Amino acid sequence: MPSDDDLFSFTTPFDFNGIQGGYTTLLDEDCDDMEQEAPSTIKGKQLQDQIFSIEELGLEEINNRLPELGGATSQHDQQHQQSSFHENPTKLKNIIQSSSTTQEFVKHNSSAVSTLELLTNYASGSKKLKATNDHETDINTHRQKLSTEEIMRVAGTRYIQYFSDHQRFHDFSMVMHPFGYALSGLSEEETRDVELVHHLLAAAEKVGYQQYERASTLLSCCDWIAAERANSVQRVVYYFAEALRGRIDKETGRITFAAVESTAGTTLSDQGKGYNISSLKCYQKVPFNQVLYYAATQSILENVANASKIHVIDFKIRSGVQWTDFMQALAERVVQRRPIQLFKITAVGLRIQEKVTEEVGKMLSGLAESLSIPFEFNIVCVSSFIEIKKELFRIRYDESLVIYCSLILRTLLSWPSCLENLLGVIKKLNPSIMVVVETEANLNSPSFVNRFTKALFFYSAFFDSLETCLEQDIGSRTEIEEVLNKGIHNILAMEGSDRTNRNVKIDVWRAFFARYRMVEIGFSDSCLYQANLLIKKFACASCCSFDKNVKSLVIGWKGTPMHSLSVWKFSREIRGRLFLNNRFLNDHT
Repeated sequence: MPSDDDLFSFTTPFDFNGIQGGYTTLLDEDCDDMEQEAPSTIKGKQLQDQIFSIEELGLEEINNRLPELGGATSQHDQQHQQSSFHENPTKLKNIIQSSSTTQEFVKHNSSAVSTLELLTNYASGSKKLKATNDHETDINTHRQKLSTEEIMRVAGTRYIQYFSDHQRFHDFSMVMHPFGYALSGLSEEETRDVELVHHLLAAAEKVGYQQYERASTLLSCCDWIAAERANSVQRVVYYFAEALRGRIDKETGRITFAAVESTAGTTLSDQGKGYNISSLKCYQKVPFNQVLYYAATQSILENVANASKIHVIDFKIRSGVQWTDFMQALAERVVQRRPIQLFKITAVGLRIQEKVTEEVGKMLSGLAESLSIPFEFNIVCVSSFIEIKKELFRIRYDESLVIYCSLILRTLLSWPSCLENLLGVIKKLNPSIMVVVETEANLNSPSFVNRFTKALFFYSAFFDSLETCLEQDIGSRTEIEEVLNKGIHNILAMEGSDRTNRNVKIDVWRAFFARYRMVEIGFSDSCLYQANLLIKKFACASCCSFDKNVKSLVIGWKGTPMHSLSVWKFSREIRGRLFLNNRFLNDHT
């Protein structure tokens, strides 16, 4: 008879690319459906088979609204756009096919995908740009400034238009005259930002084609324009340009493998640090974590409402701030004459973070004492998550066990054996529920240009949120952006196991969890209502979206998904069958 280990030992590796999914909004009935992405790895097709028209790939809305969002103002320009993309939808495809450079690249890289294609694919199904007031006549004076991500979209549209009309010209022509259409609808700053992003896109295209000298020339232009880093667009371009330069250096052998390895290690350790003033200020002013932590806390409380002993195993606990509100809620039970007998946290992490974890334990112990909550804090440190095993955890039979995984599973995508081992151990622990918080972005494609395009839009939204929420705290914003910069560098400059910063969306995790017979559970109406109220307390509430993907929650910024929260239970069916089979065998021996 098979053991538990046999039941969840997989010979076929899970493909973390190509799972599709969509969203239904909770807060805005008029919100457009979120993007449903095609598989990121397309095998057996050449580049010319994957290029579509601007109309087919979802940029039509931006193209039609160019007069409002920095587009062509003359009738000639409008007619030129129509003839280029609408009357002849195959023109863009034919232009790319006719490029000798592209054909040569495709000949030797049949699975490669261009930045141009990914720009259009990314926009497919995305939330459309909306003007602040349709009755405003002076758009430069009255309309809201375009967000960082909207600037990227306008620049992407412009890049596609420019590529179709100027593919035959040399790069220096593009540097001097980056647009074939007027940009009178944009402010002076927005026009400069669009030009800057245009250079970045061109540089990424050249890096994808391994044309490193041309890419370096374009990156030098980016460095010159974005040197001030005065706004979020400039900062995003500056960090992405640095990452592209790092990739060029790695591919051309200008840096050693040891230097690459050191950089990857720094990224991992820095992203794990959360117990500092800047991250706490970010927690207070940027709504993502507060809302997710609150919904997670409420879900846990609802699922272990009658438990007198609660044991939480927190993988990568970071600052532990998520448990302060949880303790406050437990303290209220004393008033309701339902006192808690024991609240225990087991913090799991790498040995290099042990001292930080100890400090978190002291902070939480002090809080528990002040609230008169019986509290126990344990630490489990390992060198690698492959060392995780059931025997490391002291689980009592009378405890209600909760597993909490916040932004940890994604860090194990580079090491599938560690990820599968972790889920197998969690399955054996048989928790009451498992709470998962993850970044809602597909940044795990084997294609460099795919990752570049998706990362550009995701981090643009992230930087925009920081600029909006931390406008008066430049120091904290800068520190957080520097940590994000390490992630950008890792995504774009590294490959293989060195690329440790990987993200996939909830649809992919859902398919992976199905392997372990995990059942997704929803959130109560009360939990959703209270989380919605919490969002509205923030000054930037109008910028936040709170959507639903099947039974999971997704919080976004100006239409771009940022983080997901999901809650899971393990199916008792298999364990029940094993128990009955064992009993049957014992009764007949």
